[in-house]
Amino acid sequence: MQSRRLKWVALFAVAMAYVEAAAVVYLRRIYGVTDLIRDMAPFDPPIARIELGRELATLIMIGTLGCSVGRSRQSRWGFACFVFGMWDIFYYLWLKVMLGWPGSLLEPDILFLIPLPWWGPVLTPVLIAILASVGGALAVIAEDRGATIRPGLAQWSAFVAGSLAALYAFMADAFAALPASAEELGRLKPTTFLWPVYLAGLALMSWSVLQATWPHPRGR
Repeated sequence: MQSRRLKWVALFAVAMAYVEAAAVVYLRRIYGVTDLIRDMAPFDPPIARIELGRELATLIMIGTLGCSVGRSRQSRWGFACFVFGMWDIFYYLWLKVMLGWPGSLLEPDILFLIPLPWWGPVLTPVLIAILASVGGALAVIAEDRGATIRPGLAQWSAFVAGSLAALYAFMADAFAALPASAEELGRLKPTTFLWPVYLAGLALMSWSVLQATWPHPRGR
């Protein structure tokens, strides 16, 4: 039963989240950052390149774990999505324990830098992380039951459209600043978050994932 491995994958995600949260604590202490918006650190090209590499390495770790644990494409994707979601959720939980931050789920955060800076309230990546972890776990459980997940055209279309909408909401400020240099993008500060666009995207992604995985995946 592959689903029995979910608890070990979850433990890995919790530990991985601790490592990343600890690195953030160190960086904030070094740069004297207490408020991400007010205390923006000076742009440092070598550090920026290292940060991009760290983000890429994180994705590789997640994908590698999924490929190592899962027995098929479905379970590999399932485990990868599950660990991604659990890692993101516990990343914020560890930051709350270590720094007392975020004070609110609506506080803005820098979410990612690939390919452009992503911004959004903490709640926004957490909701997507919950969807990823639930969908990933359901995919693994479905395979244990002998069910193959085969999303239809409508489900794929909804997921792609929802993903693009969410990405646009996260990167709208960066898109508006283009063409801009790496330094200008690095010093970008968020404006009003596009909640309607994000929520529409989240709804489409949620519908497609749950339609494909719950309660009876299509195909056997």
